[in-house]
Amino acid sequence: MSDAIREIFTVNLGVKKEERVLVFTDLIQPSESVTDDERKRRSALVDIARDVAQAGSGLCEVEYLEYPAVGSHGKEPPKAMWEAVFGLQAVLELEKKGVLGRILDKKADTEHLKEAEHILERLGRSPQAIIALSNYSTSHTRFRDFLTRVMGVRYASMPLFERDMLCGAMTADWKEVEKRTKRLVEMISGGESVFITSHNGTSITFSIKDRPVLPDTGILTERGSFSNLPAGEAFLAPVEGTAEGVLILEWAPTGRFSRPVEIMVRGGKAVDVAGKDDFAKRLRERIEAEPLCGNIAELGIGTNEKASRPDNILETEKILGTIHIALGDNSSFGGKVSVPFHQDFIFFKPTVEVIKGEEKVEILINGHPKFTEEKVRT
Repeated sequence: MSDAIREIFTVNLGVKKEERVLVFTDLIQPSESVTDDERKRRSALVDIARDVAQAGSGLCEVEYLEYPAVGSHGKEPPKAMWEAVFGLQAVLELEKKGVLGRILDKKADTEHLKEAEHILERLGRSPQAIIALSNYSTSHTRFRDFLTRVMGVRYASMPLFERDMLCGAMTADWKEVEKRTKRLVEMISGGESVFITSHNGTSITFSIKDRPVLPDTGILTERGSFSNLPAGEAFLAPVEGTAEGVLILEWAPTGRFSRPVEIMVRGGKAVDVAGKDDFAKRLRERIEAEPLCGNIAELGIGTNEKASRPDNILETEKILGTIHIALGDNSSFGGKVSVPFHQDFIFFKPTVEVIKGEEKVEILINGHPKFTEEKVRT
């Protein structure tokens, strides 16, 4: 286990002795309602974060931080984290210009974001790399976007990480994952629309015209690189307002539904959530309260041959031969919806076709990838 943890620093991030690496996690708050199993899992994540920080201390300069959990994936970390990472001077200037509060509330427009970038370029400081082991994902936040795109930080996002991943999905051949993922990106790039069906009744289509297709390879040695760990997917933001169809969910992010949940999609958004599961009820209530939470935000396609767990979305969405579709925020990877919510759902044995002019490009057929000759587990 300790060797596998050290490889996050030496292989995935390629850290140098003189570099500063920040490891952080989030803590359960008294106001949160969590089950005993959830409390146990999240406490274990904090232990992992501490172990990672300790393992890295002999390899580079390591800083370790904990902060109060923010309650949902895609929500910005609190102001104290911005101060710790970007520096007090930069944060004071962000506040003086009236942009920090708007960013934290996901209400910043283009001009506010440009102003923030200029301030961070002038006054910001940051570590060379970050290992984000918070329960709630920071992947789809301006916090992460500014760190990678503006500050050039190498960023490993590891929400929901569990220790057994070190012996499973994290043992992937990262060079092969990189090749496979980049090949997939090439096949999708330049596409106009996507058609998806699955054995369970899922059927959806949407435009991807002019949207960048991004690789998540696990190789974080270049300045400003960003990836999940475990890694292994190509992903993009569908064009807002274009998705039409139905999604049949069999799996929640951390377990299987007792009965499938059906999401009706019209005009790019989830307009109805049908299902008796408690998760379905909470999802329906969240979308009713804020319709942007129902935005069809992301299509991702898994490329990691060692990923296999269906009950943890961090690993599940990397399984070779699967796709995942997310609801909510996509503002940090080419989309236009900014909302403090991002939730992925997995789909097994899908068929995915991309339309490029008069050409139809087969990406997956019943879960069998056309972007690799490797055998897929079914």
